[in-house]
Amino acid sequence: MLIFQAFLCLFFADPTTASAFRASELAHTYSIVAVDPETGEMGGAVQSHWFSVGSTVIWGEPGVGVVATQSLVRIDYGPLGLEAMAKGEAPADALARLAAADEGRAVRQVAMVDTKGRVAAHTGKSCIQHACDLQGQGVSVQANLMLKDTVCTAMLKAYRETKGPLAERLLAALKAAEAEGGDLRGRQSASILVVKTDKPKKPWEGVVMDLRVEDHAEPVAELARLIHVHRAYERMNESDVALEHGETQRALKLSQEAVAMLPGQLEPRFWQAFNLIKLGKTDEGLAIWKDIMKADPNWKVLPERLVQCGLLDRDEALLKKVAGF
Repeated sequence: MLIFQAFLCLFFADPTTASAFRASELAHTYSIVAVDPETGEMGGAVQSHWFSVGSTVIWGEPGVGVVATQSLVRIDYGPLGLEAMAKGEAPADALARLAAADEGRAVRQVAMVDTKGRVAAHTGKSCIQHACDLQGQGVSVQANLMLKDTVCTAMLKAYRETKGPLAERLLAALKAAEAEGGDLRGRQSASILVVKTDKPKKPWEGVVMDLRVEDHAEPVAELARLIHVHRAYERMNESDVALEHGETQRALKLSQEAVAMLPGQLEPRFWQAFNLIKLGKTDEGLAIWKDIMKADPNWKVLPERLVQCGLLDRDEALLKKVAGF
């Protein structure tokens, strides 16, 4: 703790100001915030050699904007920045006002983007080198304590050149930073948040993706894996909705896509078989269930429970076969 206090004193003349910071707020890092009008999404992604970086750095609200607050983090920039943008204040004006009121602005690094694609960033003069920020249309990248001074340029280039959904473009920026050496201390945690640019009736309905890697030897690679799993489960969720609406063929197609994306995982295979049975392809579905239930007998109780809650019609012959697996 004495070492940490001494480190803070390098940046603050007033020891009472320094003591107001918790160790968890020290998040030297690199991040990106961006809005994609074509997909109607905006988001942010971050990596750091610090535990649980996603819990402090990236803030977003559907229909409002996204904020990244890092270096010696002052969390206030997140919720207060979103509050300001929600009232119509431009990111540049909101950030300038918040920074002017912050005695520790010299060690802050903050970026904001709103639904209109307006961006703003602040890199304090005392942020640890290499520190940088770069902006483009609807995007800002920022970094500090980097091994090389090329990180921001590489991040912005990767984001611009990557095609596809916003999450994959944000991830490409993180990978580009890693390729340039990233955080000179190494790596530990990462996160990504994607929300809708349209204001939903219910705020939670506007969250597209919210994933965190709290502590991992290769957090960006693990974040990439989680994004892939998330995409597969999106298909499973869509399959459930299709099934509720009686769209059994579409439900089956979506579940098959999920199975292909997650080979070896029992969950998507079970629901693929469930959809086959609902479509009348009972033997095909039971063959899959048999493999699953041999691998893990706990799954044998689920068909009966699906019958009990009305998701599956009672078929004694089918249940008898399941019991015999």
